[in-house]
Amino acid sequence: MSTEIELKLRIPGDRLAAVRRAVATRTAQLQPLAAAYFDTPGQHLARARIALRLRREGTAWVQTLKAEGASAMQRLEHNVVVAAPAAQRRHPALDIGRHDGTEAGAALRLALADAREQPLRALYTTEVQRTRRVTRHGGGQVELALDEGHIGAGDRVLPVCEIEFELLSGPPRALLDLAARWVDRFGLVLDVRSKSERGHGLAAGLAMSPPTMARPVRLPPRAGVAQALAAMMANPLGQVLANASQLAEGPALPEHLHQLRVGLRRLRSVLQVFGPLLPAAEAGADCDLAPALATLFGQLGAARDRDAMAEWLLPALRAAGAPPLAALASPAADDPAAADLARLLRAPATQRLWLAALAACQPPEDGWPAATTATLKSALREPLRRLLRQVQRDAARFANLDDEARHRLRRRIKRLRYAVDSVASLWPTGDVARLLRLLRQAQAPLGDFNDTVVALDHCRQWAAQDPHAWFAVGWLSARREALLAPCGLALGQLARQGKGF
Repeated sequence: MSTEIELKLRIPGDRLAAVRRAVATRTAQLQPLAAAYFDTPGQHLARARIALRLRREGTAWVQTLKAEGASAMQRLEHNVVVAAPAAQRRHPALDIGRHDGTEAGAALRLALADAREQPLRALYTTEVQRTRRVTRHGGGQVELALDEGHIGAGDRVLPVCEIEFELLSGPPRALLDLAARWVDRFGLVLDVRSKSERGHGLAAGLAMSPPTMARPVRLPPRAGVAQALAAMMANPLGQVLANASQLAEGPALPEHLHQLRVGLRRLRSVLQVFGPLLPAAEAGADCDLAPALATLFGQLGAARDRDAMAEWLLPALRAAGAPPLAALASPAADDPAAADLARLLRAPATQRLWLAALAACQPPEDGWPAATTATLKSALREPLRRLLRQVQRDAARFANLDDEARHRLRRRIKRLRYAVDSVASLWPTGDVARLLRLLRQAQAPLGDFNDTVVALDHCRQWAAQDPHAWFAVGWLSARREALLAPCGLALGQLARQGKGF
């Protein structure tokens, strides 16, 4: 079994011809590929992010199992050549036992454990023409694979037009640097959704990939600070890239944007709280990464504010008998966050940011230094306690804070919650679980309070042009006052909480 390190990027239609010319040099090879992907009727493999296929590669049949790796660039992969007549176009029989004894095979058995005898069956197929060649770059050997074709499920079809960069040898940063050059040259767009994920969605009749939520962080055993930080970054980065992929292609839901910003905040929290622990030489790239992530987060904020107000403010005002408010009926025509969200996420600058974030999660060429759990806990404890002291100090005097200080407290609570979430596996105690519960409980009313303050500010501005907005100003002012009590109650409990780690 191998760990596949690769990136997949979508190709804008107007740049396809240029990409073809760049890939199809005299050393390139053409290969037709036809595959059938298998799952249960209950899609047990899709829910476990596992792909199982039989693919005809020229005259050979290969059964392949893929499962999640440690990051968005890594996949566990196990291939078995299956004996079948060379001219046979129908796939041979599937046998999951071919993958027994591998890490991916164990994940497959676990995913099927509760399938209750549901049979594995071919749910969708792919047919692509692959143009591939191998190139050397930055001390590494990278395979470029241009795939053009389609995914099919019944009478539904999705086009495939993408290029994969797979690291054959050398450091992962060589692959990332090469991909960055192609992004600048051809406007490629990173898409972490595999053919199997898109195929499962097609088979289920979904118009898009669903929003990707946060997942628990599991730190590697005997990790040092640098390796732990890389794992803590890789986890939210996977959430970021999955939602950004759907938003960049479209269509998408407001929840995709919300979960993208949650992932960005989780990623930034790791850098803000623990980044200073790294030696200057190791932290240099991450220090440049943090302000770039903050800038993008801010650019996405206006669009998220618009979505949030449309989700709760407009229905609430209607229920309260408010007159129509034109500013809430549709986004402003000159709002770039509303009009150009997909363009922002497709922009080369954003794509380079994603690649830089992936690079920050990669091991150094001489590998990660080993450490002990006790050493790691000792290093992480003080930044957490320092931030907790700041939170508890302001939580205790919440009633005397102005709205700007309350917003700052809310951001610190989120930062602390995501930082503690990232390292919670090191402290499997009731105290940590209680701290996380109190942070979540405080975050909820503070979030409502902040949404109300933001909406109140917007409505006061709108009232200069639309007198109907004064109804909203009055209603929101009353709501703001009513939310002070639940905020104070939740924060009082948090202020009295012990350290927990």
